[in-house]
Amino acid sequence: MKPGLRRFLVFNRLYIAIALIALGFWIGFSVTWWIAWLPFLIAVLMVVAYFLVGPMTLIQQYIDTGDMEGAQKLLDKVKYPNLLYKPVRSSYYMLRANMSTMTDDLDKAEADLRKGLEAGMPEKEYEGTAYLQLGAIAFKKGNTRDAYEHLRKAVKIGLPDKDSEATAYLQLSGICMQRRDFRGAKNYFAKAKSCKSKNEQIVSQINEMSKYMARIPG
Repeated sequence: MKPGLRRFLVFNRLYIAIALIALGFWIGFSVTWWIAWLPFLIAVLMVVAYFLVGPMTLIQQYIDTGDMEGAQKLLDKVKYPNLLYKPVRSSYYMLRANMSTMTDDLDKAEADLRKGLEAGMPEKEYEGTAYLQLGAIAFKKGNTRDAYEHLRKAVKIGLPDKDSEATAYLQLSGICMQRRDFRGAKNYFAKAKSCKSKNEQIVSQINEMSKYMARIPG
């Protein structure tokens, strides 16, 4: 299906459903009710898709092209998020949380992450990522206790890649250092290094922390 046609169908489901219902009645009264059930059925499917899926089937093309503004506008078109099918709903809240994080709206990002977790993540890795983000948000807010618990839960559940794992372990190591739990700091730092991340920012953080770790007694 061509992208333009797909967009038209997704954004005009309710109008198309109304037209199909009218067509069904016309066929029923003018031709036969044995055929009229088909446009009625398609209309019902259109209405169900409008509420259970919304425009979320189009979100990937915006993400792939890096069009975050377009992705945000698409998310704003979802009028009834609580009616979305659970896996779609969790993805919706995760994406909205990511958008809020980009604009430093940490309270909104945290609220959306919790809603996504309540909806149920389709895979464990997504759940782990949500807790990783909650941990990072709590850390930014200065709430190291919640940050520590969220980050530990993230690595326990599982994360999608070694970069995410390394990030979680580095943050856990930093929290332990603040608490003067030097043994814990070294343990988490060693785990971060063992992830062998290729991300330049993470590698830089590991190299910087190595200087402090060398000074820690024990």
